[in-house]
Amino acid sequence: MATSTTDIVSKLWNLCTLLREDGVSYLQYVTELTYLLFLKMLKEQGREGLLAKGCRWGELTSRSGIDQLDRYREMLLALGKSQNRTVRQIYENAGSTIKQPKNLAILVEAFESLDWFSNEREHLGDLYEGLLERTATEKRAGAGQYFTPRPLVVAMVACIRPQAGELVQDPAAGTGGFLIEADRFVKARTDNLFDLKSEQQGFQRQHAFYGMELVDETRRLALMNLLLHDIEGDVRAGDTLSPLGAQLPQADVILTNPPFGTKAGGGKPSRDDFTFPTSNKQLAFTEHVYRGLKPGGRAAVVVPDNVLFEDNVGREIRTDLMDKCDLHTVLRLPTGIFYAPGVKTNVLFFTRGATDKGNTKATWFFDMRANMPAFGKRTPFTHEHFADFLKAFGDDGYGKAKRKDQGEEGRFRRFTREAIKERNDNLDVVWLKDDSHTDAEDLPEPEVVLAQIREKLEGALAAVAELEGGL
Repeated sequence: MATSTTDIVSKLWNLCTLLREDGVSYLQYVTELTYLLFLKMLKEQGREGLLAKGCRWGELTSRSGIDQLDRYREMLLALGKSQNRTVRQIYENAGSTIKQPKNLAILVEAFESLDWFSNEREHLGDLYEGLLERTATEKRAGAGQYFTPRPLVVAMVACIRPQAGELVQDPAAGTGGFLIEADRFVKARTDNLFDLKSEQQGFQRQHAFYGMELVDETRRLALMNLLLHDIEGDVRAGDTLSPLGAQLPQADVILTNPPFGTKAGGGKPSRDDFTFPTSNKQLAFTEHVYRGLKPGGRAAVVVPDNVLFEDNVGREIRTDLMDKCDLHTVLRLPTGIFYAPGVKTNVLFFTRGATDKGNTKATWFFDMRANMPAFGKRTPFTHEHFADFLKAFGDDGYGKAKRKDQGEEGRFRRFTREAIKERNDNLDVVWLKDDSHTDAEDLPEPEVVLAQIREKLEGALAAVAELEGGL
């Protein structure tokens, strides 16, 4: 993120104290900023034609006091009924949390005084992404549940290598980070789409990127984020594990970090197209992903450790995945990189086969967890930490680049399908001794330990629910 963008994010974030006086949470604050930022940015981009004349930024700057606040509330209602689909979706059921006219006046004045067009800043969308990231780092924000660390997003997209003309899906879209990075990857290789024909450009901007998001406020942030990056993405409202998820078109590429844990109430997905119904959300999302790919389509999906080793339905889903797809790479991620502390995660990279049997011949495992620093606020996780993995993965989005097994002392190893089958299709493969956190001073923080206990308990409860369901 450019320095000027960082400065603007910091200035906007500092205004949060104003709305805190109105009893507004961090996430509500960013949602409130979304309403105002959208109006201001469309003005700065010369795109106010998307808005009805009575709903533009000048309506706020020309008023003051209670008149300004009343007009702002009227604009939110009107924008929620806009003729433009994306605008209507962003402002649907919108309501202001601002109670004091003076606070709105200060925010409007702050937007007016910021330097929006510094030559050092690439895009207004970068500003919004920075604001979302700042929200996710605040424990009280509740945003960490859907915000994936940017270095991980960039690395996953770099491996999968989305191409112009491909349909890219995120069934747990969050704030749209994977879709935007996929768009950025394509634009960087097509001269910002100018190398494409007019019809192809239209496809990229209006149809290439889509997904689903369960939480209405999060979906609102995603739609705003996409539009500021010149993407009219179709992020639908709903539960991917319901019949709505089955309506998502099959994709050439799926990139996602699904929610962890068990389905509320221990219930199973209501999808009638799932062969292996389970209350474990990450297992259910894994099944959605490999079923949602076109033949030859490829995916990268973040999963917690239990997806690698859970028995019963977990094993059945892994076996089905390795039959229907070429599970060519498993990346074991370090701990501490997510805002939920202590979560141990991996990335599965796979390609859907032309047939549904015997597609995985061997799987490569990269251990990025053993003997790594304890990442957190004191040791930030950066793009540089992925350098060795990206080199080992290679430049083929299907995992077919020439690779070298680094042996028992290395981080990258190949295991045949037969060897995995001998492990009862358990993918929790570990060979490196981890000596990185043996001192007492390196013990995890208490909240990390609690998170690990919670994860194990949820897994145990899910297993019990599966057993009870089979009785």
